[in-house]
Amino acid sequence: MLIERPVPVDAGAAIARLRDRFGDRVQTGAAIRDAHGRGEGLHDIMPPAAVVLAHSTAEVSAILAVCNDTRVPVIPFGVGTSLEGQIQALHGGISLDLSAMDRVLSVSAADLDCRVEAGVTREALNAHVKSKGLFFPLDPGANATLGGMAATRASGTNAVRYGTMREVTLGLTVVTPDGSIVRTGGRARKSSAGYDLTRLYVGSEGTLGVITELQLRLFGIPETIAAAVCQFDSLRGAIDAVVAILQLGIPLARIELLDALQMRACIGYSRLEGLAEAPTLFLEFHGAPAGVDEQVAQVGEVAALNGGGALRWARAQEERTALWTARHNAYWAARSLRPGCETFATDACVPISRLAECILETTAAAEALDLVAPVVGHVGDGNFHMLVLFDPADADERARAEALSEGIARRSLAMGGTISGEHGIGLHKMGMMAAEHGDALAVMRSLKAALDPRGIMNPGKMLPG
Repeated sequence: MLIERPVPVDAGAAIARLRDRFGDRVQTGAAIRDAHGRGEGLHDIMPPAAVVLAHSTAEVSAILAVCNDTRVPVIPFGVGTSLEGQIQALHGGISLDLSAMDRVLSVSAADLDCRVEAGVTREALNAHVKSKGLFFPLDPGANATLGGMAATRASGTNAVRYGTMREVTLGLTVVTPDGSIVRTGGRARKSSAGYDLTRLYVGSEGTLGVITELQLRLFGIPETIAAAVCQFDSLRGAIDAVVAILQLGIPLARIELLDALQMRACIGYSRLEGLAEAPTLFLEFHGAPAGVDEQVAQVGEVAALNGGGALRWARAQEERTALWTARHNAYWAARSLRPGCETFATDACVPISRLAECILETTAAAEALDLVAPVVGHVGDGNFHMLVLFDPADADERARAEALSEGIARRSLAMGGTISGEHGIGLHKMGMMAAEHGDALAVMRSLKAALDPRGIMNPGKMLPG
């Protein structure tokens, strides 16, 4: 989707009022505006007119009240790891930076939950709760803020066992466009009282309000954690092994796929030793020792039946960290295949029974378009990504890259899947929303109009006009 930016809104009056209240926390320098004008996924820089750093929910309320009064767009910002253009300031306006709201407000080991401000990152939360024998399992790879993860309904490598942000978010504090502060949900593990507003805001990408606090589920650190790598003769064999493992109900914590091209990138970028440029599964097992041993034996048998080699173990914490760091760096490793090029990540998710077909057709399409596009995937829940590289100065190559992305989305829908498993819609996938949702888009637009009548919240994202 090639993006044309409309004429930015005049934010001068709002900036002046905000500067009176917040002083030098209102920044208009070119460098900071550019840094807040793009995420990791789209190379197009669309800077806001100003960046405002908030320190509390009350301050977010005051900022939104000013922007709503002056009809100036507001784009919530965490640490800038979004992949679909969620933080680009399409209409200018104010980038509302929540990164300084980074306090862990409470932790209950007895109830396995916590309350955090939106700017807390997942790594910071895990460092805070580790001494209590707890951890927060969602791991999208980037050290994203928890507010941003909720806004995009993120998941990541542990989703096959622990779910997505939808499942682990118990409640929220949200500031609405007019500056009102509302709390949704609570600490109870179930409720049938009223509309589920928490689930409405999780995944709303800053288009309905600003998430400032989150009540989250925590989990006990497993007694045994074992990680392994298994390499395969063919991509189909690796995918068929995943499908068989899931159909047998083996409770893996993580099962990640890297195709041969992505393995080539990771071997070079992360200095992985002793591994071939071949389709590979990265696996992790959580549980009691006897249960983990049983899971490992079952997975080994399934892998062997599908052309897999012996499992290579990473039992020590340092070895596991190195293994998963290499997986998390897959994005940057892929970029190293063509220095100077840009990339965006596709995000198809299909029923497990269609996974092999979808991935194989997708890799064939990339080859036909003469594009470098390695594959990685959280294949335990049918979600895979193709990291499409292109020369931003080559209009034809970018057009082919966009055609591949649209083709993947349409293929996923045809197979009963979705255009976005975890990255969200933002700008880049907005053109495919009608194909997935049809008449339901009218309901979404009605919700947007009701909750943000002046249209200031991250305008031009998610919902096509």
